[in-house]
Amino acid sequence: MHKSVLLLLFLSLLAAAAVAQTRIDGYVLTTGGDTLTGANIWLPGTYDGATSDAHGYFSFKTAEKGLRPLQVTYMGCDTFRRQVNLDSNQVTVQVRMKEDNSTLQEVVISAGSFEAASDRRRAVVLTPIDIALTASATADIAGAIATLPGTTRNGESGQILVRGGAAYETRTFIDGLYVQNPYNSSVPNVPARNRFSPFLFKGTQFSTGGYSAEYGQALSSALILNTEDLAPETTTGLSLMSVGLGLAHTRRWETRSLSVSGSYTNLAPYTGLVPQRIDWIAPPQSGGGELTYRQKTGSDGMFKIYTSVNRSRMEMRYPDPFEPQVTVPLRLQADNVYANMSYRGILNEKWALFAGGAYTFNRDVVESTFSNDQAQQSGQLRFTLMRPIGEYLKFKFGAEYLHGRFDETYRPSDSLIFSTLRNERYAAGFVETDIFCTRKIVARAGLRGEYSALLGRANLAPRLSAAWVLGKDEQVALAVGQFYQTPEYEQLRYHTDLRFERATHYMLNYQRIRDKFTFRVEGYYKRYAHLVKSDPETGLPVSRGSGYARGVDVFFRDQKTIKRGDYWISYAYLDTKRDYRDFPEPAVPVFAAAHNVSVVYKHWLPGINTAIGATYAFQSPRPYNDPNRPGFNKGRTPSYHDLSVNASYLTNLWGNFTILYVSATNILGFEQTYGYQFSAVPDANGQFQSRAIMPPAKHFLFVGLFVNFGKRYNAGKTTKDDI
Repeated sequence: MHKSVLLLLFLSLLAAAAVAQTRIDGYVLTTGGDTLTGANIWLPGTYDGATSDAHGYFSFKTAEKGLRPLQVTYMGCDTFRRQVNLDSNQVTVQVRMKEDNSTLQEVVISAGSFEAASDRRRAVVLTPIDIALTASATADIAGAIATLPGTTRNGESGQILVRGGAAYETRTFIDGLYVQNPYNSSVPNVPARNRFSPFLFKGTQFSTGGYSAEYGQALSSALILNTEDLAPETTTGLSLMSVGLGLAHTRRWETRSLSVSGSYTNLAPYTGLVPQRIDWIAPPQSGGGELTYRQKTGSDGMFKIYTSVNRSRMEMRYPDPFEPQVTVPLRLQADNVYANMSYRGILNEKWALFAGGAYTFNRDVVESTFSNDQAQQSGQLRFTLMRPIGEYLKFKFGAEYLHGRFDETYRPSDSLIFSTLRNERYAAGFVETDIFCTRKIVARAGLRGEYSALLGRANLAPRLSAAWVLGKDEQVALAVGQFYQTPEYEQLRYHTDLRFERATHYMLNYQRIRDKFTFRVEGYYKRYAHLVKSDPETGLPVSRGSGYARGVDVFFRDQKTIKRGDYWISYAYLDTKRDYRDFPEPAVPVFAAAHNVSVVYKHWLPGINTAIGATYAFQSPRPYNDPNRPGFNKGRTPSYHDLSVNASYLTNLWGNFTILYVSATNILGFEQTYGYQFSAVPDANGQFQSRAIMPPAKHFLFVGLFVNFGKRYNAGKTTKDDI
């Protein structure tokens, strides 16, 4: 729904990149002088760090000051520790690692997973800056993820769809805790945005399948987001946008930080300027606030609290579900509250502990020729414990409990009321081990058990993955496993005598990372069972659905060839069919496209202090069901094309660091059609009338001015890597 951008934290992050940070660099070698590639270098108690490259070189920036411990680890070597003074602008450290007798290499399982900053064992694929400067994303996490292979663009919902899976099959986790409503509330065929700013997060793991037994309730994919630790410095920011405004203040103490922000967005100026396909009565508007508290405990513990509240509304003349050529008034008002609290630390110098809890409340009230009041809330508790056992084994286990509630009241007319109340008590436990079989082979075996009181059923999900190092810069990996998910609450309105939906994943990939080049190719096969389907005789839901998805994903990123340039290319081939919901026969679902291509480019222009970006996206035709022709889902939409651009100009305004940000989507004006809606009954000529499902507008334009008070921009110290 909202194309208004939560870019206020974009300002703070770029400010931190441009001023008041210390760069730490150096080389990691063995005592014998051999280069160590893939060593982990970081400041304990923070997420600041890097991974040594093919030449053993590393470099990263930090806002920490004073004497701080620097730690370097590499499998097969003793841990390196040294105190470094961070009061200067540049610190160079020469690291010599002593090899132990085992001399194991660090092998990383990469099948089905794209990771970023928090896991320094893997290539950084998408950082917060990448998300902000991906032109088509407009600083939306889901929009940026859609440029990676394995995803299908779904413009009518704005949500992430992965490898033939529906939107509900991808789940979002923040600091290991489930997020019940990761997207802003909307109505069908009006796209939503992810609720969270990318600059809340230090690390991002996007799993396209085969993910750890630590996570569950996601048939296709898990988006795992890890929040920032202590804020780098005290700062105040003001954002003035074409669609609203925002104000944020962060206070940093030595061992804790507190951030408070508020924002208001209103798309009325945008809808008044750009021609709309929707007849807006009251364009989308929203207001909300966030509070973030971080506390460092001891030398390596971190306690976090995050809370957000939001209210939004919109009103329009909306196509009638039964007669799409006729529009009727429709209004949506939505309220959302999300909070989580977590702790990470080391117990007895051996056990790594995580413990946390989350609460979500979301209420959507839709009023039209009918009314629907839907409230959903959940509370979750979770813990994990992990420790190494010798040099060849890592052991992890944990458990979680979730209490959920779904309360819905539907009034099709003044005289009829239908109510649904469902309470869920879900419990799960898991155990997982990483086994370093040889210097070049590692295996991960896991088992997850789940119980749903709502279904009255339990399951066991075994998972296995492994990786084999072919050389210093390349490896192959595989993953197999079973994944279960409770049916959506909407499918449980009539009864709960259903089974867990199930998907079995098989994946094999090849990955090469060297000198700022990343290449990976992955083949997969996914088999569905027990999907919810409408019984053709009774119309009631039953667990008899099935399906499959198979394909190949390719990703290439080059951060070296073009001076001050960075680009990536992704391609995904998908072959899928399923028999679920009201499908009369197995068919390609309407949200699946056989071919998806994304080309993303960004460039830093130091002469004019500007970062520019462009994204081109192509998607082959998607199916839709045309009742005017024989067969089911035999129609095909036109191919999808989009070219989007953006630019960020960095300067000082009245002595304060300022960013002018401009973004435009679909600048060539391609006609983008996501499908067609047909009338429920034929006309006098026996034809079902239809309307095309298209974006609310052909283009989206955004302009924002972001001011960071008390900070100045130093043009000479900003590089492509900072942007």
